[in-house]
Parts: sequence; C-alpha cells; structure tokens
Amino acid sequence: MIKDVPKEDRPRERAVRLGPNSLTNQEVLAILLGTGSKEESVMTLAGRVLMHFEGLKLLHDATIEELTAIKGIGLAKGVQILAAIELGKRMSRYKPHEGYVIRSPDDGANFIMEELRLLKQENFVVLFLNTKNQVIHRQTIFVGSLNASIVHPREVYREAVKRAAASIIVAHNHRATRS
Repeated sequence: MIKDVPKEDRPRERAVRLGPNSLTNQEVLAILLGTGSKEESVMTLAGRVLMHFEGLKLLHDATIEELTAIKGIGLAKGVQILAAIELGKRMSRYKPHEGYVIRSPDDGANFIMEELRLLKQENFVVLFLNTKNQVIHRQTIFVGSLNASIVHPREVYREAVKRAAASIIVAHNHRATRS
C-alpha cells in the first residue's frame, strides 16, 4: 500500500519536491486516480491501467467503456482520466489566435497541424486572416466521413465576409485508409 512507502518517496510529495516532470507515467496516473482499492495500492492500479493500454500509446484514445472495464476503475476515475487526457490534448494544440502571423505555408501548417493530425474523420478547416496576415479566426467548416469531406465554397466565403477577412487559408487532414 502507498502508506507503506516512505512519505518522501510518494508521488505527490515527490512532485512537490522535485517537480511533476520528475515523475514516471505510473506516478502521474496514480496522482490522477487518487486512491486504489482495499486489494491494491493506487500505484498498482495505475500500473495495470498503463499495461492495459501499452503505456501511453493507446491511452490517448481510451473510451470510458474501456477504462471502466478495468477492475478498480469506476465511472468517476474513468472520467478523471479522460478529462486529464482531454486537457493534455487541448494544451498541446493551443495556439493564441490573437496576433499569430502567417508568413509562410509552414506557419499555417504549424498553427493547425497538431490538432488535425489526431482526428479520426476528415475535417475542413479555414483560417481567416487580417491585412497583416494575423489569424483573426479559425473555424472547422465541415466534418466529413472517415475519408471524405465535401465543402461548398459559399460556406467558406460566408464566414470570410462575416469576419471581414482580408485572406483565408483552407486546410484539411487527410486520413489514409487501408483496404
């Protein structure tokens, strides 16, 4: 049990003393879970969750059903894990819209790449720019199927006029399909 671990070696105390970047994935997950059960410590439970999802590899796309199928993970703990994953996704793709200048195709790609690369369906995204090539708005115009996205130009131009955009950049993720 966690109370058998010396206090200075417990994940929460180590995070305070050494910073959260010093923790293992298992320790970070243990902190999120908070408690284990009568039968096992929170560290053991965190280890089992990580083994089930091959480390962080598959945890990224975990569903509440997959999480709650693991003994010791109820609805509350499952939702906590999913919320932490979602927060991480949002933080990784956060880019301040205000003032972000697009000077090259790479700048445009860098602005939206992280968000688009993980999506399971085709997404058609438009960046609306002012006269200084600063992003004034970003909008997903259409979400398509697994491998197709059909967009009518009027949808794009309606938003451009509404935003008084000087120019636009259109992008979409391309999901490769297997036969």
